[in-house]
Amino acid sequence: MVAGTTLLVHAVRHVAASDAIDIVVVAAPPDQVVQFGELLADEAPSVDLTVVAGGATRQESVARALESLPPDVDYVLVHDAARAFVPVDVIDRVVAALRNGALAVVPVVPVTDTIKLVDSDDRVVGTPARDALRAVQTPQGFRLDILESAHALSDGEATDDAALAERAGVRVDTVLGDATAFKVTRPFDLLVAEAIVAAENRTSS
Repeated sequence: MVAGTTLLVHAVRHVAASDAIDIVVVAAPPDQVVQFGELLADEAPSVDLTVVAGGATRQESVARALESLPPDVDYVLVHDAARAFVPVDVIDRVVAALRNGALAVVPVVPVTDTIKLVDSDDRVVGTPARDALRAVQTPQGFRLDILESAHALSDGEATDDAALAERAGVRVDTVLGDATAFKVTRPFDLLVAEAIVAAENRTSS
């Protein structure tokens, strides 16, 4: 919960705020599809919102969400509810890249920390050049047929859908992400999320 509202609701509200979004599909735990549907019933009146039963893994959940899409969909964005405060500008940049011909596109931000490669004993074995590193965010955008093919060709789990596209030999383009599209994973992140909501409320009042 952030400011009295679940992260999922915040995420749906932010995604649906983009004029480029027509359909939102939420992959929910199979035993909570009805509850998720009730929770989200009035949160995104501008889009067609559906809740489907997810799978045992992230990849299975995305695949089930893709199966629920109507046949006339050309582009799909895959988003993490934990990145609940993604700005509309980021969503629109991803969509614009797809409409301009990209097959797969991810929002990224520069890496500010020095990154170390370590071995199984936690000993440093390398320091990759920071200027060539980017932290990847969501939503990640794909031409629908490209993502479906990438899932069909997958021979193992991946941490994101862009990795599936890479394995399938698809070029993945990038657009600029945003610091507020961070992933809420730790207690400290909830404090940052509360501050974002407070700032949004001040702006809208």
